Amino acid sequence: MAEKFGGRYSPGAQPKGPQAEAVRQAVAEDRQVDAAGAKANLMLVPPVVLAVLSFGQGPLVLATGLAGAASLVLAAWLLREGLRARAAFAHRTVARRPAVPRLILAAILCAAGTVLAAWTGAAGLPGSLLYGIIAGALHLAAFGIDPLADKRMEGIDTFQQDRVARVVQEAEGYLAAIRDHIASLGDRVLDLRVTSFLALARKMIRTVEQDPRDLTEARRFLVVYLMGARDATARFAAVYNRTKDAQARSDYEALLGDLETNFAARTDKMLSGGKEDMDLEIKVLRDRLGREGVRSA
Repeated sequence: MAEKFGGRYSPGAQPKGPQAEAVRQAVAEDRQVDAAGAKANLMLVPPVVLAVLSFGQGPLVLATGLAGAASLVLAAWLLREGLRARAAFAHRTVARRPAVPRLILAAILCAAGTVLAAWTGAAGLPGSLLYGIIAGALHLAAFGIDPLADKRMEGIDTFQQDRVARVVQEAEGYLAAIRDHIASLGDRVLDLRVTSFLALARKMIRTVEQDPRDLTEARRFLVVYLMGARDATARFAAVYNRTKDAQARSDYEALLGDLETNFAARTDKMLSGGKEDMDLEIKVLRDRLGREGVRSA
């Protein structure tokens, strides 16, 4: 009977080995709904309508209407980026608040665009200002504001958590660049291969976020190695996009395999080290309770 040919990296194949669970988790995260959903996309409709209606109304109305439309478009763009930044902030265990309050700026620009749009009609300046205030308030009520404080863990000093947040942000930037370079090739097999590596890297990131004491060991992986992987991926994508060189592809997949092995081994060591520390703390606590005359079951 004929049997379909397939392998570990064949299209549709499921990864096997220690990275399988990490890959499944990464795929589940990729399937999560985009934080900038339909409501954010609808915010692009008013500026288009305003720009169209401004034509044929005279030069002053046209200029004012186009300025209002530009303000509303910028507000919609900031809204999308702000919603995504807030979702990423909520997803991480340790995170620094966004440097730019995009959602608040989006509400201000929405209010300004509404003032300009209303001023092109018969509302007058007082009515236009009132419309703008209402639009800004409704924007804040519908989409909320940016995180205004850093997310920290109890029992970990501020300096260490700031170091973790910086390393995680830098590592996520490298991972996004690697994924974008491979996605530009349109190769599903390579996409799956890179997803496996990215999943293991993010597993290490989550481990460091949960226990910042592992940062010293993990920083070399999350910064130095990921920077090298990003540069190697950029070179490979440029060469393979032009030549489709099978040897270059084989070398790159071998590099990913080596990185996966090292990242998985280091993450397992970090996790097992944490368990050893916990077992030691439990033993010390039991000995102390024993000296106080308290016996555990």
